[in-house]
Amino acid sequence: MDEITRPAMGRFIVTSVSSDAHMWNLVFLQLLLEERGGEVFNLGACVPDDVIIEECLRLRPDVLVVSTVNGHGHLDGLRLIRKIRNHPNLSGMRVVIGGKLSTKGADNAQFAASLVEAGFDAAFESDAGLAEFDSFLGALENSAPAPRQLTAKGGA
Repeated sequence: MDEITRPAMGRFIVTSVSSDAHMWNLVFLQLLLEERGGEVFNLGACVPDDVIIEECLRLRPDVLVVSTVNGHGHLDGLRLIRKIRNHPNLSGMRVVIGGKLSTKGADNAQFAASLVEAGFDAAFESDAGLAEFDSFLGALENSAPAPRQLTAKGGA
């Protein structure tokens, strides 16, 4: 039987923010990215910032995908992205965050702007679905540069 091959779309690290113990979202993201041809390293839940940074330095991903389900993504994410952007060897790495960015329900989307301003390449609010995250991945597959973008859609 012939083997089906898909072009590699890049190397990804998926992780949660340090206070988030949810794992199902990370498994979903891993499967989604692998289905699209990505090489994925899943760091798991409740990963301390310093471990995320160490793994990014070791694995050199094309994109760090940070997921949050507990609603503290805007707090933990801001702290994490500041550390990443201040690290000389990681300052240019693509980093996206998505999921439940806050505990404010319909107002969660307001936190996307501050996360992008702080240095995330994109912030995806889970209530809007996966459309914007899918568009982001499509841009990666087409080798288009992924400019920093503010979005309230998708789910990373």
